[in-house]
Amino acid sequence: MLSVMHLAQLNIAHMRAPVDSPELAEFVALLEPINTIADEAPGFVWRLKESEEDPTATVVHEYGDHLLINFSVWESRETLWNYVYRSPHLGVLRRRREWFLRMAEPYIVMWWVPEGHIPSLAEGMRRLERLKADGPGPEAFTFNAFYDSSEAVSLPAAAEARK
Repeated sequence: MLSVMHLAQLNIAHMRAPVDSPELAEFVALLEPINTIADEAPGFVWRLKESEEDPTATVVHEYGDHLLINFSVWESRETLWNYVYRSPHLGVLRRRREWFLRMAEPYIVMWWVPEGHIPSLAEGMRRLERLKADGPGPEAFTFNAFYDSSEAVSLPAAAEARK
């Protein structure tokens, strides 16, 4: 029996200033409406939230100052693609250089997870490190170097997540 796989994605961004600074005020004001669009998008499964009560609360990771985390799970590549590039999110994405530093290394990673599995932030960071170290493969990839779920379903990580 084939298991249904969902697409996990993690992306990080180095903010140009602290999240509560005037330089990021417009970005912070856009968080709630953009996150609402994600939460209501077809194919959306889950996203990491800092706070259920404060939609503008951002997830900051211990790996560095001003590191913003976006971490979510989607039903498919198409549903994630449609949210990223065919919704009002695209307008915010186009303005990312106003709020975030350009990154020389990979800052987004995707991988397949069995339906119902919610990956941990540590798992996401390991996947990003794997992509940086080894390049794209079935266990860590990007939109540009994409791997189908059929290539990931038999990997040890997928089997471990199903336990």
